[in-house]
Amino acid sequence: MLTAIKSMGTKLARTALLLLAVMFFAALALDIAVPALVLCLMALSNRLLLSIDLTGGQHQRGAA
Repeated sequence: MLTAIKSMGTKLARTALLLLAVMFFAALALDIAVPALVLCLMALSNRLLLSIDLTGGQHQRGAA
């Protein structure tokens, strides 16, 4: 009976360590994915804003 209790403790510890490792690597993946998504959205919004002609087609180059 004592060995059954020891093996349950070992199994519980292994499960806890596995869960901890899964959470760590999931957070690590999010640490990479979220900034990449933000940078992509910033680049897309910049490209969209630069593609819109806000001057109405009237460009003034100098005081002529």
